[in-house]
Amino acid sequence: MNGAVTALGKQGASANLADILERVLDKGVVIAGDIQINLLDIELLTIKLRLLVASVDKAKEMGIDWWEHDPSLSSRARAPQQVPDGRTPAVGSDPLAEENQQLRAELAALRAAIGSSEGSGAHQADRKEEQ
Repeated sequence: MNGAVTALGKQGASANLADILERVLDKGVVIAGDIQINLLDIELLTIKLRLLVASVDKAKEMGIDWWEHDPSLSSRARAPQQVPDGRTPAVGSDPLAEENQQLRAELAALRAAIGSSEGSGAHQADRKEEQ
């Protein structure tokens, strides 16, 4: 009979642990702390620790979803675009690619304007070095 009581006790403890874990993940827990190392009133090192324990649903509810945008953690996240030399990135839904293309066009226009207005040898040498 002693074995039956022990088995029930362990089952009750795991049920309580599951309830506690469910409650923590549902509500979320924030643990914060700072560690400072000083030598003769001179601060040598400060470490600020912040830990959030919550379920994925609770984190999304709080606006935390960084794992969805990290290509190493999510297959749906896009890797950063690699732009080969001399080609402009495809313009579409990516606002950074659009801005990049716009800036490249403006830079080319400025270079063309400078090249046509100033024909000095020093300036042309600078342009050759850039290429």
